[in-house]
Amino acid sequence: MSRWERALDAAGVQDPTLRADYGRQRQQVTRYKREVTLAAALLLPDRTAPHVIAAAAFMHRTDTLLDSGPLAQRRAAATRWQRQVTESLAADRTDDPELRPLLNSVHAHPVLRDRVLDFLAAAEADLDFTGFATEQDYQAYVDGYSLPGFMVVAALLGPDGDQSAYRAGCRTFIDASQRLDFVNDLAEDLADGRLTIPEQTLTTHGLTRADLEQARDLPAVRALLGAQLDLVDRTLAEAGAVVDLVPAVHRPMVRCMVGVDELTSAAARADLGALLRRSASPSKPAALRLLGREYLRARRLRERRLRGV
Repeated sequence: MSRWERALDAAGVQDPTLRADYGRQRQQVTRYKREVTLAAALLLPDRTAPHVIAAAAFMHRTDTLLDSGPLAQRRAAATRWQRQVTESLAADRTDDPELRPLLNSVHAHPVLRDRVLDFLAAAEADLDFTGFATEQDYQAYVDGYSLPGFMVVAALLGPDGDQSAYRAGCRTFIDASQRLDFVNDLAEDLADGRLTIPEQTLTTHGLTRADLEQARDLPAVRALLGAQLDLVDRTLAEAGAVVDLVPAVHRPMVRCMVGVDELTSAAARADLGALLRRSASPSKPAALRLLGREYLRARRLRERRLRGV
């Protein structure tokens, strides 16, 4: 029996059709973000991994609908998708094989239902997003879109019962992670017509949007990007406290998530001028060391649980 089959058993997924649905979603997530399926398999308890895959697949499908095609088409697709998901949750049934795993995971983790609805309510706002005037606008975006999206998966890793303190910790983490994404994907976002660094911040550094769009590798541009990464690193340091707010069996996964962002920030800082042309990625050896370290921690936790320690 494969590790994935054991995970489906542990998660209580017995119906052959539903197991196939989860399997397809695992393949989908592997194609667009292989590191998610790898980390889920290595770091999470078997009973949790399939539900994280279902949540990640739902996020990916939603993002694809919001990002594909002209604005009017995307807006119509988002409206249809919101109605379909909401009605399926209300009826507790669906004929859509892409939604069956999500509904099953909601049964296993009821907290997921409200997080899905929160995200659907927020997702359409991203359709009109073109950038920020001020830092306050950025923070409103984190509250209104980034955090609801992150909590779809993060809720599955949090404590049972009241998650208010955990949600606050997740908010700190996603503030850092979203800012890092915006700095790291600067060239791609500008090509799509989105300025994701607040205009107020550009003005403070004596820069214009054109300086970034034309990839001018100026000292002031490097100072701007370095200052943004300073903010990322300080916020990530604060976000590390979220690890202690999750059950012990989920801490390797959460530490890995924080660690990947730390490595990505370091890679971005290593060549600030290159961010005007492309995104940075953590070095493979560093990422593998991080994953290996957390895998050993996860394995020791599983062994202690088996021994009843």
